[in-house]
Amino acid sequence: MNFTATPLAGLWVVETVPRGDARGRLTRLSCERSLQTIHPGLHFRQVNLSYSALLGTVRGMHFQRAPAAEVKLVRCLRGRVFDVAVDLRAGSATFGHWHGVELAADNERQLLIPEGFAHGFQTLTDDVELLYQHSADHDASCEDGVRHDDPALAIAWPLPVTVLSDRDRSHRLIDAQFQGVQT
Repeated sequence: MNFTATPLAGLWVVETVPRGDARGRLTRLSCERSLQTIHPGLHFRQVNLSYSALLGTVRGMHFQRAPAAEVKLVRCLRGRVFDVAVDLRAGSATFGHWHGVELAADNERQLLIPEGFAHGFQTLTDDVELLYQHSADHDASCEDGVRHDDPALAIAWPLPVTVLSDRDRSHRLIDAQFQGVQT
């Protein structure tokens, strides 16, 4: 695994290195020992798979509040997405800044998203599957989010939004009352 720091502290692009021979190939998707070099103490507790049928779908921007704040490792298994993380950590020098990366079934990239970041993505193809590893068990009482189209964030989504859930449409806008996420 190769790690590339992003402009947002704690947010990493993780590139896997497939090994192949005449039979095909093997790719290690996750190794806690290696990942702990960039996020000490990391341990994954849950793995989820999402499917989005249509090009232009946006899911996000989601995060979990304490005590269920989580690290996510996200990988695209089918199709392509523009994957975005937003720093919402209270007191962070990059609070409100976002970073986007194209994840695709064929590009070996993953995104390691630390606690205190919101996460979302837009599908760049039809029929997209994302694999998520989570460091905390899901807790519905700790779910939260911010709007994907919040002017304060100004995320540059590459396509017009074609599908958005009612839940994601109803997330808050960041205003003076929003103090950030405690990690």
